[in-house]
Amino acid sequence: MPLKKSPFARSLPFVFAVHLTGLALLTLMRLVFYIAVRPTLPADTAGDMVLAAQAFLRGVWFDNVVACYVVAPMLLAVGISGLLGYSGRKWLTGWAVYAAVMYLPLFAAGAANVPYFLYFNQTINASVFNYAAYTGTTAGMIFGEASYIPYILLFFACVAAFSALCIVYARKISAVKGKNKSTIAAVSLRTLALLLLCGACFLGIRGRLGYNPIKVSAAYFCDNAAINQMGLNAAFNVLNSAFDELRPENRRLALVPDDEALRYAADYLLEGEAQPLKNVSPIACRIEPEGKPTNQNVVVVLMESMSASLMGTFGNTLRLTPALDSLCSNGLLFENCYSSGNHTNHGIYATLYSRPSIMFRNAMKGSVVKRVDGLPTILRDNGYETLFFMTHEAQYDNMNAFFRTNGFAEVYAQEDYPRSARVNHFGVPDDFLFTYALPVLRRKAAEGKPFFATLLTISNHPPYVVPADLKSKHKEKDLQIVEYADRSIGRFMAAASKEPWYANTIFVFLGDHGKMWGESRLEVPESMNHIPLLFYGAGIKPERRTDPCGQIDVAPTLLSMLRLPYVKNNFGIDLTRRRRNAIFYSADKVLMARDSTHLYIYTPEAGRESYYYIGNGGVSPKNDSVPTAPYEDLKKLVFNMLQAAENF
Repeated sequence: MPLKKSPFARSLPFVFAVHLTGLALLTLMRLVFYIAVRPTLPADTAGDMVLAAQAFLRGVWFDNVVACYVVAPMLLAVGISGLLGYSGRKWLTGWAVYAAVMYLPLFAAGAANVPYFLYFNQTINASVFNYAAYTGTTAGMIFGEASYIPYILLFFACVAAFSALCIVYARKISAVKGKNKSTIAAVSLRTLALLLLCGACFLGIRGRLGYNPIKVSAAYFCDNAAINQMGLNAAFNVLNSAFDELRPENRRLALVPDDEALRYAADYLLEGEAQPLKNVSPIACRIEPEGKPTNQNVVVVLMESMSASLMGTFGNTLRLTPALDSLCSNGLLFENCYSSGNHTNHGIYATLYSRPSIMFRNAMKGSVVKRVDGLPTILRDNGYETLFFMTHEAQYDNMNAFFRTNGFAEVYAQEDYPRSARVNHFGVPDDFLFTYALPVLRRKAAEGKPFFATLLTISNHPPYVVPADLKSKHKEKDLQIVEYADRSIGRFMAAASKEPWYANTIFVFLGDHGKMWGESRLEVPESMNHIPLLFYGAGIKPERRTDPCGQIDVAPTLLSMLRLPYVKNNFGIDLTRRRRNAIFYSADKVLMARDSTHLYIYTPEAGRESYYYIGNGGVSPKNDSVPTAPYEDLKKLVFNMLQAAENF
């Protein structure tokens, strides 16, 4: 009987066929990713096929690592059974089913990676597990957004094609009959071949011959973030980032020693502040404003995904935000404000509690609810009624428990609204949120006590639901929804201006984070963190400030405007008294700091530092003529501040 028809010889082509088919489909997913992301790339990068080819080769490299994990048990089991002279149809079909099941999460991650990257400009990572606890809401987000349908179909198509082909391979290969030669030489040759193949599979799992196995840094080879990340396997990145968080050394940041970071933070934050309180913390101090408290109401509007790049005030020519632009011309506007992170929980935590986000960590989640002092607790202790309005379920991101533990007396959420008002799994649209909040605020004002209300919008988040009565010149839903979000704010302010409490209220408008807009070659586009910050109301003179600031500065600034004494124990500064020369922030797995002309970016996973020069209306990589000292100062700022934040 010819060797090629023996059970052992039949077993190996089956394993190879399954493996290569999986790699081919993962490469197809990467091609879809490239086609989807290419319009966001700079023209010179988008047209560079050499760069694209290099990214695809790295992609096959990472795909092979994941695929070898899947194929290793199959290779060992099918190889040994082949050595023993068996490769029956049921046996191979069983392994075909195994392969199909194991590839399900790989295809799911690959398909989900495209819309995730288009929204966050980051390869999908362990932050997606934050959505796992909200099955209904997450399913509504995924299946409710029309732009996600092609990627859902891509997932099902790959699953169907892979499963069918694996079954076909099992049937055709098992149909060939034959026996193994039983000579010592033949048995030895087959055993040696299997050992070599298992060794090759183990090498494939490690990804390289070096001391350490393959790491994320292997994907980085050029100065464009999207091209670099195209080489990553989505499932590899999710699992890698999840396991990183489980490792003891990665549970806390270890950028600099804690004592060094705390000294730096104290020197930076206590500059010019009165009455340091080292018995409270190294950065605490007692704030005693001059004059009596104003007892003004406060309304903070955290606008979903409102990047500064979307607004006419910041140069957008599409006239998407006329209402916000009008408010900006009549209030205190900070032109260079940056969100603490790139998820809503980061924006809430930084804005209300003046604590920086630490990459993709969600500080509000946890079965033991963290207690934090901030705007809600300080205002509550000073006699304010405290209210939070959201559109979705109160338990989302543990908000209800966290807010009620940390200063908010009343939380209004999807459970409080009629079912008829819900438009998707994120609950009610912005218009309804504002309309619902107005009479509640009216009642609170009538009780004679000042109120502090935070309204968290959602409409500018997929799945987009554009109302039929919106008249827009744009066909794209992602533009129409910005117009709708802006219109909702305009109508809210028009209605609020008729309320008796309006004249005694400070309004704060800011983005919870930004949104991908235009081209970018940075690890994280500027539009993802650059947000508007506007203080508006009676007694606030129109002004445009260009000094850098962040969401962490909102609370100290507001409390200064209200002239309230309190113990300051956070990472913000009072923008009415001081001006920052630089600001720090993060986005998932990337740390950043910037001043007016320099941008420093650090990617801990890859151990990669990037330096950019800001000038002439754009951002470009640092050249040799630019001094390195400013970048070292920025590195010290972000490293020390985030390390110090680990102690709070």
